[in-house]
Amino acid sequence: MDLRKIKTLIDLVQESGIAELEITEGEEKVRISRHGMAAPAPQYMQQMPAQVNLAPAAAPVVAAPVVPAEPVGHTLKSPMVGTFYRSPSPGASSFVEIGQAVTKGQTLCIIEAMKLLNEIESDAAGVVKAVLVENGQPVEYGQPLFIIE
Repeated sequence: MDLRKIKTLIDLVQESGIAELEITEGEEKVRISRHGMAAPAPQYMQQMPAQVNLAPAAAPVVAAPVVPAEPVGHTLKSPMVGTFYRSPSPGASSFVEIGQAVTKGQTLCIIEAMKLLNEIESDAAGVVKAVLVENGQPVEYGQPLFIIE
């Protein structure tokens, strides 16, 4: 597997938000994983016959992504893995907008998991300062969704 393919796979992992990607081509195997907000650490593993003794290939160096400062306030996190939606249906207005006051128990978004639509309610009263996820984006358990101040 050439370095251009590996670089393309690293870019795919960074842009998609997935935590780990593993590709096997013949006897070559590449696993790229990212943990938290640290720079992705590509791991290049090649399975070879036992009698061949070659030096391992060096993995490409990737610069750490620039992480913007997170707004101060209460962070509402995802209670499950699924797909994030800001509105109840395509074309409908969002449940909440930035700058809007919300009450505890008010629906902020929907997370679709296994074809079930789960309404996510605010666990604090305040003003929505930031929406940290794009509409239609996959989310993971514990991922920050909203900042409420």
